[in-house]
Amino acid sequence: MPDNITCPKCGAEIPLTDAVTHSLRDEFTREFASKQRVLEEKMAALDKQFALKQRQLAEQKAAMDAEINQRVETERRKLTDAALTQARAGLAVEMDDLKTQLAERAKKLGEAQRNELELRKAQRALEERAANIDLELARKLDAERGKVHDEARRKTLEEQQFVLADKEKLISAMKEQIEALQQKAQQGSQQMQGEVMEVQLEEVLRAAFPLDEIEPVPTGVRGADLLQRVRNPLGETCATIIWESKRTKNWAGGWTGKLKDDQRAQGAELAVIVSQALPEGMAHFGPYEGVWACGFAYVVPLASALRNGLLQVAAARRAESGKGEKMEVLYQFITSPQFKSQVEGVLEAFMEMKSDLDSERRAMERLWKKREAQLNRVLNGTSGQYGALQGIVGSAALPEIKALELGE
Repeated sequence: MPDNITCPKCGAEIPLTDAVTHSLRDEFTREFASKQRVLEEKMAALDKQFALKQRQLAEQKAAMDAEINQRVETERRKLTDAALTQARAGLAVEMDDLKTQLAERAKKLGEAQRNELELRKAQRALEERAANIDLELARKLDAERGKVHDEARRKTLEEQQFVLADKEKLISAMKEQIEALQQKAQQGSQQMQGEVMEVQLEEVLRAAFPLDEIEPVPTGVRGADLLQRVRNPLGETCATIIWESKRTKNWAGGWTGKLKDDQRAQGAELAVIVSQALPEGMAHFGPYEGVWACGFAYVVPLASALRNGLLQVAAARRAESGKGEKMEVLYQFITSPQFKSQVEGVLEAFMEMKSDLDSERRAMERLWKKREAQLNRVLNGTSGQYGALQGIVGSAALPEIKALELGE
């Protein structure tokens, strides 16, 4: 067996051959560690040199980029100034042309406005003449209406005097009748009670409407009890209302049919039944089967409402009759040669204005197309120069111009 030796490091007993190997290994390890340290030092030195080179290259590149950007900006400004100068020159020529055309158009427009002013003056003169004619007609109508009103008022006063005399006579006669009626009423005569109610109804209507003609229907003549001929303030008869009085405790279904027959016989517009007993469901007054029904206490309110309605209808009819005369005057004016010549003059002025406007529009369209072509040439030339510079120095080096970029 080989001899053993003690390891100076660990103190273990190892064979001699292993000791040699162990020694060589330690020496190699020390030599490798030394070389590794030298290599690391060289690598650190190289890293420093590389970093320095990188900084130097970055500084050189920044300087070159700044110089390129400055040159590109200078060229861009030159191109832009040249394009603007060319565009301004073209626009100045077009502006001069436009000013000349606008001056001519303003002159034509002034002439058209003067013509229109003359036409409007003539139209206003015609309107004033028509208004004066209407005013004169209205004054004449008012004068005639005043005369008729005064005459009607005089007749009404005379009639009222006669009515008062008749009323006094009637009162005396009624006193006698009332005494006789009171005697007969004690006997329960329904016919006499109805006559008393008819007399009272006549008095109430005469007192409430002194302008109207209130007359009883003679006995034996078909036509209800009373006729009320409605008159307007001018004394004109506008409509007729017939009145039937009933003094019974129960409503009879045949009253309405008889009263409508009487209404047709008299040619009256409305018919009214005054009764103590009203139709079922009616409290005070209202329409019923084509006629009106009411209690005695509501005679005046109902008569006033019906009378006002009839007067309004009559006034509307008179207004419609007056429209025909105005329409005739208007028709004569429209069909007259003067109106035709005025319309022809207005149409000729408008046609001339339309022709001028069409000519101006065609001239402006030609100028717009010419200007559009010039602007397109300037824009295309600027875009081509910008694209060429991008190809030379690169897209990233040139500043962004949004007007030359593609739309999104």
